[in-house]
Amino acid sequence: MENSEDKKVKVDVSGKDLLRNSVLNKGSAFPEEERKLFNLEGLLPPHVSCIDEQLKRRQENFHKCSDNLAKYNFLTDLQNRNETLFFRFCMENVNETLPYIYTPVVGEASLNFSLGYHYSRGIYIPFEKMDEIELLLRNAAKSEIEVIVATDGGRILGLGDVGVGGMTIPIGKTSLYTLFGGVHPSKVLPVFLDVGTDNDVLLKDPLYLGRKKHRKSGDDYYEFMDKFVTAVKKVFPKALLQWEDLLGIHAQKVLDRYRNEVLSFNDDIQGTSSIVLAGLLTALKMKGSSLRDENIVVFGGGAAGLGIAKSICAYLVYNGMNETQAKEKICVIDRYGLTYKGQDKLRPEHEFFAKEKPANTGDEINLEETVKLFKTTILIGASAQKDAFSQKTLENLANNTSSPIIFPLSNPDSKAEATPEKIINATKGSAIVATGTAFPDVHYGGKTFHIGQCNNVYIFPAMGLFTTAFDIKTIPDEFFYIAGETLAEISPPLLFPKFEHLRTASKKIAIAVARYASQEGLIPKLTDSQIQTAIDQVFWEPKYNKYIK
Repeated sequence: MENSEDKKVKVDVSGKDLLRNSVLNKGSAFPEEERKLFNLEGLLPPHVSCIDEQLKRRQENFHKCSDNLAKYNFLTDLQNRNETLFFRFCMENVNETLPYIYTPVVGEASLNFSLGYHYSRGIYIPFEKMDEIELLLRNAAKSEIEVIVATDGGRILGLGDVGVGGMTIPIGKTSLYTLFGGVHPSKVLPVFLDVGTDNDVLLKDPLYLGRKKHRKSGDDYYEFMDKFVTAVKKVFPKALLQWEDLLGIHAQKVLDRYRNEVLSFNDDIQGTSSIVLAGLLTALKMKGSSLRDENIVVFGGGAAGLGIAKSICAYLVYNGMNETQAKEKICVIDRYGLTYKGQDKLRPEHEFFAKEKPANTGDEINLEETVKLFKTTILIGASAQKDAFSQKTLENLANNTSSPIIFPLSNPDSKAEATPEKIINATKGSAIVATGTAFPDVHYGGKTFHIGQCNNVYIFPAMGLFTTAFDIKTIPDEFFYIAGETLAEISPPLLFPKFEHLRTASKKIAIAVARYASQEGLIPKLTDSQIQTAIDQVFWEPKYNKYIK
């Protein structure tokens, strides 16, 4: 039974203000002496609960919720009242609660954001306030911020432009920084950069809460972003800035423009690439193969798909293959089919992976043809095109290799390129499968196939933990290679660790990244013991502390 820890925390609010402070509130667990000291007498029921009793109450009420959105709102309300209890509840019921904190239910919540809005979390920065961003940031947080997650709502999961509803993603991801990365809940900040929306349904909705104008682009967009980054550097100079779910036309440009200006990364590009790398490395161990011996198709030419392709190529070069050989191992398919040299609709960003056009093919070479022509053994989906992996495509993959590796990564589950059940059946149980969102186990041929979730949540919380513990100015791509390799090392016999082990996994990844950074002179030279101590000192545990004045 647990009520409070020996650690003492000085608190300068009392009464109802203390109960309204979600970071400090203990609810019915305030002991008698603190009720007297902080003027809480009469404001709470007389029984003093321990946190275990509170958890039992929350669990019973959570199970009474009738549908996905009801459970999402239940958890949101709990977080807004008592963050310690919220994170403790989620930590002890992680498999049950994670789908409601993040994918897939966060997508449903984003579509219902304006109608269901009832509590302000994070900060909203409209385009018209670009000259006041510093003031807005100071309004948002009075203490030092360690991690910021910012989106413009342009490409939320596989749902596209959901406008201000995209704020559910930074809210969810900052929660995961705390839940799995141990970043204190008062030190994370969700940000919505409201440059408008091109979703006509939202523009015509009288209840829509965002900026009711079409999206800014071009010079206007980057002037706004310039001023946001400048303000972040001034107000929160040590914060890690995670770019999230930006439109494909902006994602890589924003990353390149600011990665050396402010401590930052793009999770859709670098985080996704890292988790895919980890999944591939683990799958190849299971298969008894090497990445250099496989032929890879990335289905989806947007920011995530290109990021995955570039990361795999760069990792092959990192491990000794020359660039020409590495890029020849990878095909990219966009909306016009295989990207090849001389293609009428070839976009500049696709030229790097463009292949020589195979003989006797039409102008658009589809996925099924590509898999057969290039003897594909690994297929990765990042297209948000439901059921894009046809039965014939999957059968062709199984004909090319004894163990095809197939990752339909688009989420939510309604956007997945294929269901695991379809893949397992089509390949007669030979495929190694991971998905971008949760799917149930598949039963085939008397065997049970556990479906690994290739989710960025295995990577980005560890980056936040690392940058919180160490003073560093930039996030090089090599950090994500190290993260992927470390996750692969600790994953077998499963593709990915169980979610209940993710806090431990985040620590191990943060330690491995810190060891690499120390060796490369990016942080001071430290022993493994010093690195471990630094990580442990900043890692927050959801436990009640003793309050003093």
